[in-house]
Amino acid sequence: MDFGLQIGFEDPNEVRDAAQAAEALGFAAVYFPDHLVAEGPERATTGRPAHDPMMQAAAAAAATKTVRIGHLVLCNLFRHPTITARSLGTLDVMTGGRAIAGLGTGWTETEFRMSGIPFPDITTRLRMLDEALTCIDGVWTKAPFTFAGEFYQLKDADFLPKPVQKPRPPFLLGGGGKGLLRIAARHADHVNIISDAGKAGYIKMSEVGKLRDASFVAKVKFVRDEAAKAGRDPKSITISQTIFNVVLADSPAAARETAGQIGMMFGGVPAEAIQQSPLMLIGTPDECVAELRRRAHEWGVGETIFSYTGAGMLRRLADEVLRRI
Repeated sequence: MDFGLQIGFEDPNEVRDAAQAAEALGFAAVYFPDHLVAEGPERATTGRPAHDPMMQAAAAAAATKTVRIGHLVLCNLFRHPTITARSLGTLDVMTGGRAIAGLGTGWTETEFRMSGIPFPDITTRLRMLDEALTCIDGVWTKAPFTFAGEFYQLKDADFLPKPVQKPRPPFLLGGGGKGLLRIAARHADHVNIISDAGKAGYIKMSEVGKLRDASFVAKVKFVRDEAAKAGRDPKSITISQTIFNVVLADSPAAARETAGQIGMMFGGVPAEAIQQSPLMLIGTPDECVAELRRRAHEWGVGETIFSYTGAGMLRRLADEVLRRI
């Protein structure tokens, strides 16, 4: 299993330090979110600045030598696909072939309302993402590339720079709804499965609570089945999870107590289900090692991405858990 680190809306200097720490601790990749507003669950205001993800990626690229750099994920509605292709192609050149092309439909309704950027329904956004991925792949691998779609039209497009990676940097798609997973089955090299927020336009705690052991497995099976229908090798898609909350407890009893308290926030979800939630890792170091191994074996997870919560927790996580996987 590979490990990634999602560095959120940290100060630009902390981005550099966190990326270097991740590289030194053996993480395979660092990722950055793409939002105009740093919004929490249930539209909670965080008051944090939403730094530009391309600038964050450039800062991480300049500060590292081996770790891969990507986004979890770029909002397709913020940029025309040819602009996305140029930016990510440049990132791939800057890093000597370390870029990961992470894209999604966009889901935080608040930032679209504030900015006036059009925010169509989820079905339309999915069709736009599907076309965008086709366009990005086309300008990277099929130039001169012509495309006449519903949303994007390209004619004899032959843009430079081209990525260093051949045929192109890997596509990572993030989401949880069936529409997104169908697109991932056709295009993605990695799919990061999270709770669905696309239709609602914000993170609903009720949706977060639905993503459990069995539902995650069902989503993985859905992606694999759809990939086979599309003529792809289902095993060619790396399954990715993001863990937003890590608690390294001193004892199994303390871990269960913490999980039970969190479960109450989701309407009384049992502690065991919380400890098996794809969005959390709660237990003693030994329990966390066993749980990550279980997810790799039973869920087919090939990459686990952790949210950055500070240098101290990052080092403890690496030393006490990840080195033993």
